[in-house]
Order: sequence, then structure tokens, then C-alpha cells
Amino acid sequence: MKIALIGYGKMGKAIEAIAQSRGHEIVHRIDINSSHLLEKEHLSQADVAIEFTTPETAFSNILKCFDANVPLVCGTTGWLEKLPEVKAICLEKHQAFLYASNFSIGVNIFFELNRRLAELMAPQKAYNASMEEIHHTQKKDAPSGTAITLAEQILEKLPAKTGWVNTETKDPGMLGIVSKREDPAPGTHTIHYSSSIDDITITHTAHSREGFAAGAVTAAEWLKGKKGIFTMKDVLSL
Repeated sequence: MKIALIGYGKMGKAIEAIAQSRGHEIVHRIDINSSHLLEKEHLSQADVAIEFTTPETAFSNILKCFDANVPLVCGTTGWLEKLPEVKAICLEKHQAFLYASNFSIGVNIFFELNRRLAELMAPQKAYNASMEEIHHTQKKDAPSGTAITLAEQILEKLPAKTGWVNTETKDPGMLGIVSKREDPAPGTHTIHYSSSIDDITITHTAHSREGFAAGAVTAAEWLKGKKGIFTMKDVLSL
């Protein structure tokens, strides 16, 4: 495939290495100094675009891919208040859009474990759920997009929890998420269920960006030629 990389930081470079190792061509490497490549005449040269930028620029980048008729894999987090609008525009323009808060295959399996564990714990009133996430200091949003996905899954399955807060909390109706920023830390997410008798904990720890990058390239390979709105659940048949 011909791939346009929108965002050419550490994640973009990791994606580039994986994509080239699989025989794909990087036709554009777009960063703050080459934003002119987001114009339709340039973007349309790509078979698919992979976007990892910032919460402030993601929405505009997504719309430019739609205008250029280029399928888009997006991994930027922190902008999801605009996701309903993006979905509506994608369907209206008959485009292809795949968003994931985390492209790691391991994390997406972890999502399924988290959902199932929350189901099992819902009737167990003696346990309180909480979460901790750790990322590198350059990560701009807190909690992480992955943590928010995990939290939404827990809230869906645990009637006792009505919302989440990005701090420790003693409010039994809120899910507390503690965010830590430490170097080096590609990403660790831990779910706790604690009672006076025992604790249950599940954890996913990333060792490098390679898992995220490989998942993003896999998603791009899967998305080529499709129309509609997708997630990693579709890619992995979960």
C-alpha cells in the first residue's frame, strides 16, 4: 500500500518501520513543518492514511482525509467530544474511518477481559473498582484514551458506578482513575477490585511502541478498500 503518515513523531517513526518491513511505501510524512501535504492533491496519492497527532489537530486532519477520499486509521486521543460529528460526516461522505484508543493486539484482548471481569463483579457488592494508568511524560492527555475506554466498559457493566474521576475517590458511585506520568513508560493500565477480604487485579504493560505501531499497520491493511466506521474489534474479530 501507499501510506500517508499524519504525525511523524516517535509513534509515526515506529509505524514507518513496521510498514516498510511489510513492503508498504510511505508516500508522505506529515508534521508541523509539512502541513501543505494535507491538501487534497497530495493526500489523494495515498491508499490509506494513519493519523497520530494531537487533540488540537486531529479533527481537522480527519476531515481533510475525508475530503481527499482517503481511508483513515486514527489513533490520536483527547478529541473524542467530536467523535459523533466525525462519524456523521464519514457516513455522509461515504468514507472509511477506523478509530482506536489503542491499537495493540494485547490491549484489545485486555479490553475483552476487562468487560468480562466487570460483568462477573457486578453482583459482588463487597468490591470497589479503581484504575491506575502510567505513561511517559510527553503524553498530553490524562487519563489516557485507553483508560477512558476501560472506564466506559466498567461503567457499562457496573450499575454501582455512575461516572469516573481522574483522581482517587472515596465516593462509591465514582470510578477513580489515577494517572501517573513517568519516563520511560510506553503504557501500563491496571484495574483493581478491592474488598476487606481480598483483591483482584488485572494489568496490561506495554514494553515498547512496537505493539501499537504493528496494530496500526494491521488496521490500515484491513481498512483498505472498505467504507464505513470501524474499530479494532472489527479488525481482530473480537
